[in-house]
Amino acid sequence: MDKSHVIFGNKIPEKAVKKAEKSKAKYVKKHGDDSKKEYHLSLKPIPTLSHLGVENLILSESPLSLPEKAVVVGNIRMGFGHYRISIAIASCAKALGYTPVWMDLASFDATGSKMIRDQNNLYSLASKISQKSKLFNALVWEPLNSEGFRKITYNAADQKNSELLAPLYHDLPRDVPFVATHAWPAQGAVHAGLTHVVNAIPDNWPMALHLAEGAIHVVQTPRAYFGYKCLDGFDKKPLKGMPETDIKRVGHYVDHELVANIEEDCAARIRRREEDKPMRILLSVGGAGAGEKQFLAMLRHLLPLTKEGKVSLFLNLGDHKEMYDKLTKKLPDLSSATKFFNQYEELVRFCEKEEDVKGLYLIENDDIFEAVYSTNLLMRKVDLLVTKPSELVFYPVPKVFQRHIGGHEVYGGIYGEQLGDATYECGDARSMNRMLDTLLEDKVLYESLCHRIVELKKQGVYDGGYEAVKLAVKGK
Repeated sequence: MDKSHVIFGNKIPEKAVKKAEKSKAKYVKKHGDDSKKEYHLSLKPIPTLSHLGVENLILSESPLSLPEKAVVVGNIRMGFGHYRISIAIASCAKALGYTPVWMDLASFDATGSKMIRDQNNLYSLASKISQKSKLFNALVWEPLNSEGFRKITYNAADQKNSELLAPLYHDLPRDVPFVATHAWPAQGAVHAGLTHVVNAIPDNWPMALHLAEGAIHVVQTPRAYFGYKCLDGFDKKPLKGMPETDIKRVGHYVDHELVANIEEDCAARIRRREEDKPMRILLSVGGAGAGEKQFLAMLRHLLPLTKEGKVSLFLNLGDHKEMYDKLTKKLPDLSSATKFFNQYEELVRFCEKEEDVKGLYLIENDDIFEAVYSTNLLMRKVDLLVTKPSELVFYPVPKVFQRHIGGHEVYGGIYGEQLGDATYECGDARSMNRMLDTLLEDKVLYESLCHRIVELKKQGVYDGGYEAVKLAVKGK
């Protein structure tokens, strides 16, 4: 099923098509041709997500038997963002009475999976380099993330490469509800002939990178809807837009557990501020492990406030233990923090307690699911989340935005600021620390973020995960 020559009625230049074909041929040459292979799958529970009943798809010798009312969540690990969105979709599927089935396309021993891992390794490396080299960031990384991935010709290459993923879908019923949290799983599902595919698009900057023609595309924001509907800026010349049936604005993809407890959690935050309790601040390291300088500057500013009892500080290192080693060399005080290193169950119990928390807490988990979900657990417990404007832009917790990593994140920061549940993007250490001080001192300003989150819930802004699942079940 060729999707590279014509995309939403727009003919792709032959030069771009040939480049796409060469890209696919390169991966076949490197990893082998398994297009005729019949992969079989089986189910294995994911312990960290057992409360959601999530079953993980793994390779098997015998054909797959899916549970009744299964919803497959197709994803890849690229940073933490796509996993985080996938967990949100799984949580909403569970809340709606379905069994979420996890399908990480990068996790298999297959040609398409190896292709994804190759590209992910390059993305992660470039992300880290961009934080160390201003020249690389300005000349390569920012333009690629904001404009390079935006071009419709880029989608032609991805569509051709994603043909390599089709064999992995062999065991899935053609009409199984399938929600993809990255374009590659969505593209692979369409190439494999699945008919109920939803492509859950992240971010707030429309890019052809995220197109998967044949799927229902869902977006979180008005800007994203307008940009994808018109395919605006995807080529130098005007393009035919997407059909009405192919693009829907559904709201933010957020876990059911977070959405259902918004009023309770925001009331607790306001109460703590009124009682002058230490402000609970969560710093979250992203999946690529970048941003060391930013975290170092914030920690230097916040550690004295932690000792004074004005702040209770949480640092989730994700699965990047090396970040702890680097930071501790510069800030030896970190070594005396309360640590939850590969102690996920202890962290779960800690987050369930209602008691006051004081001091400094460090969290690190080698397991990817524990690394990602630790931030979900902590979001309900903290007063303020400090994050780059990535997928966490869309979560119902008061947020301070640190500098973006990748030009596409800029527009998520702008959206969050305008929505009213977050600050503007603080581009350097000075503006970041000033913003933290302001929110510590100005209760009215801080509480306005909490009140806005409650208002947004009433408007259905955080219901995107539920709506994506419903669309997948219904199909086109």
